[in-house]
Amino acid sequence: MDEREWLAQRFEENRSHLRAVAYRMLGSLTEADDAVQESWLRLSRADTDDIENLVGWLTTIVGRVCLDMLRSRRARREDPLEAQVTEPALDPEDGADPEHQALLADSVGLALLVVLETLDPAERLAFVLHDMFAVPFEEIAPIVDRSPAAARQLASRARRRVQGVNTPPAPDLTRQREVVEAFLSAARGGDFDALVAVLDPDVVARSYAADRPGTSTVLRGASAVARQALTFAQFAKSAEPALVDGSPGVVADRGKPGYRVMSFGFSDEGFADAVITEIEVITDPARLGALDLVLLDA
Repeated sequence: MDEREWLAQRFEENRSHLRAVAYRMLGSLTEADDAVQESWLRLSRADTDDIENLVGWLTTIVGRVCLDMLRSRRARREDPLEAQVTEPALDPEDGADPEHQALLADSVGLALLVVLETLDPAERLAFVLHDMFAVPFEEIAPIVDRSPAAARQLASRARRRVQGVNTPPAPDLTRQREVVEAFLSAARGGDFDALVAVLDPDVVARSYAADRPGTSTVLRGASAVARQALTFAQFAKSAEPALVDGSPGVVADRGKPGYRVMSFGFSDEGFADAVITEIEVITDPARLGALDLVLLDA
């Protein structure tokens, strides 16, 4: 195994971790995957002889990429922020007890969309890396061009805001499963119009294959994705409903070599109007092994 193959293998072993970091930074699966892909490109070009902790190095790199993306997003924003955050009456200490920290980690997923619209990019990075992934402030400081003490203050301010965010309603998994079944039914029947009806106009579909580690094939737009989905008829016939990392998806050819998983992302415009915004088709064994799969009754 040459060095590039070894790096690709190690990268795939840590992809789920990097994606988790990027998603919590960016609040978008598509942008998170873009950030992870950019971190792979930087790794493939880097001199790795002096890297002692590859996981830590990759976490730092994906953090830098996300910070740049957040700053670019903020620079492009023209409309004023509409999200409102209520500051708590008491400022929690940095050394909060473990139960409190666990509750905070659980709540941040639900609060994330609001947090992303209210936190400064540097605050966001310090909070996510330290509070959710235990990265020391000494390693965070160079990313945000601050001292470790200043990085600690960034995380502390972010933490107070996160604790003041109202929790939005949980997603309607029943409705999301209905949308997935409508998608599969349209694919089985070759119904192009029905496929388009359950897809967001800007839907993004990604395919990860075993022979292309670190890369993905991407389609964008409802028409392009619907045309591709018409070729999934055989996949759709053997698909079984499942939760994929907690969201509705399907598993095809389970128990056979080369089984496949399809996961979905959904709009949050309203439960009754939910449509598919993201699709992932995964056949890469490394990525399949990193998924949390729970089979559901049909």
